[in-house]
Amino acid sequence: MTRKTTGSKAATAASKTLRDGRTSQDSKSAAGSALSQVNTGRTTSKKAAEAASNVLQSRSTGQTSKRAAGSALAQKPPAKKR
Repeated sequence: MTRKTTGSKAATAASKTLRDGRTSQDSKSAAGSALSQVNTGRTTSKKAAEAASNVLQSRSTGQTSKRAAGSALAQKPPAKKR
């Protein structure tokens, strides 16, 4: 299985999100997760995936934060079957 990594557009969005003082903690968590996955084999943790989900569902979150959150969520490993 090929591992997904954060692309350049999502990495730029994540960087902007982390530098913006108005950004929520959920947005920063998702952005940090996305940035930690640039050219690595890392995946998104459960906590970061929940934060990314909150960001994507928020009406008040900007597109830059949502792009970073989407990247982080796309790199969440599939749920294990019981």
